[in-house]
Amino acid sequence: QVQLVESGGGLVQAGGSLRLSCAASGRAFSSLSMGWFRQAPGKEREFVAIIGWTGGTTDYVDSVKGRFTISRDTAKNTLYLQMNSLKPEDTAVYYCAADESFVTVRRGTSGYWGQGTQVTVSS
Repeated sequence: QVQLVESGGGLVQAGGSLRLSCAASGRAFSSLSMGWFRQAPGKEREFVAIIGWTGGTTDYVDSVKGRFTISRDTAKNTLYLQMNSLKPEDTAVYYCAADESFVTVRRGTSGYWGQGTQVTVSS
């Protein structure tokens, strides 16, 4: 079992920054691929970013490339998402996900999900 707890969401003006955190417990953090997803009101959940278990492989949805950075701190068992140059269209509930399989995380079918943290970007 893996427990995931997100934090760091909030209200920010367009152009601002936020850093989301996802604290993991219950299983070897270093063996997990992890990702961030988001769901806006009335829309399906979408992939945002992913990082492999070594931290050496990352991928992003095109709409956040150059603005968001995913990273992980194995010593703290924590996943991060640094979000810069935020836009109103980034408004959503952000979820972290984890799985031993990178492909499973990327497909959005991870077995482990956090409860989500709200990000609201005002124009």
